[in-house]
Amino acid sequence: MFAMVFIVFIASVCIAETPVATVPKQAFEAKRTYCMTCHGVAAQGFRGVFPIPRLAGQQPQYIKNQLSAFIERRRMNPVMFRVAHVLSPAMVDGLAAYFATLNPKPLGGAPENLVAAGKAIFENGIPSQNVPPCASCHGPQAKGSDQFPRLAGQLNDYIINKLTNWTKERGQDPKKPDTSAIMAPIAHLLTTEQVTEVAAYLSSLE
Repeated sequence: MFAMVFIVFIASVCIAETPVATVPKQAFEAKRTYCMTCHGVAAQGFRGVFPIPRLAGQQPQYIKNQLSAFIERRRMNPVMFRVAHVLSPAMVDGLAAYFATLNPKPLGGAPENLVAAGKAIFENGIPSQNVPPCASCHGPQAKGSDQFPRLAGQLNDYIINKLTNWTKERGQDPKKPDTSAIMAPIAHLLTTEQVTEVAAYLSSLE
């Protein structure tokens, strides 16, 4: 019952009529707008020198987990640390739930000739390299679930960057392991070509 009520609150915020929980409407709108300065007008991501991820349609629990990881420096990103550490728990809940309601068309832009190979890896894994199917955690449509993130529609260059540099950014506090530990060996086992193929496939999904 609480989840249903909370969703109603968030839906109201989307049309700027009701504050989120204990967060004043004006404060929420200011922070939402601030997030979209980098993540795009509909949180669809931004392609530039440093690709910024799509948050639209993302699993709320995943967003909350990552914000905590930035704050605790388990995930390294100086910009996001500064953004995350000033957010109240109510603001985090509100933003996470709000982004989950968005579903703009993906930006695309990945090489279309790599999509089929990426789809095969996502659905079947690479048994010869001990790489499991991505779908086993991220779901058959790559929309994620709970703490496992949505990958559908994510910018391909962002995915490439994250997988290539996984252990340099994630799991930086061995005393506080999280779900990022699952991906560490997988990211290491994938070749550069395979990473590019998976990223192309995921960026093509809506």
